[in-house]
Amino acid sequence: MPFEASHATAVLDVIGAVFREYAMTFDPSGFDADLTDIRRSYLERGGRFWVLVDDDRVVGTVAVVPTGRVACEIKRLYLLPGYRGRGLGRALMEQPLGWAAASGYRHIVAWSDARLTTAHGVYERMGFGRFGERTVEDADRSREYGFRKELAPSSTIVPPRLE
Repeated sequence: MPFEASHATAVLDVIGAVFREYAMTFDPSGFDADLTDIRRSYLERGGRFWVLVDDDRVVGTVAVVPTGRVACEIKRLYLLPGYRGRGLGRALMEQPLGWAAASGYRHIVAWSDARLTTAHGVYERMGFGRFGERTVEDADRSREYGFRKELAPSSTIVPPRLE
């Protein structure tokens, strides 16, 4: 479902939990400050932010932001451990893919921490190809892999409604 202000604390909780699971530094007052104002960081930049909710509990997140006239980037794909392996990561990914195709973007990129191998598998199964590697200027000097997918200009992907 689309992000609502009432989800703000739960989004921080979910992403913080995943960071702890992978021994990554979560810094909402610094590097991860985009999560403290999702409206400004994503929605007002022309992007979108979705949450996956199970019984009124946020259990997953995903976002997308434009990076140019024909390109956009997936961000903040996180899913609590108990929800992995059931196709829910794929369901989350359908949201930005459907939105990007319907919005006329030609390609979509995702950068993912090298430790998040489950997410890499989701990207690859959904037709993304790995294209690069970078070091991020976060507290951990994290290594990330880039993934890219070309979108058909006449694509008619309709994302499932996440509830």
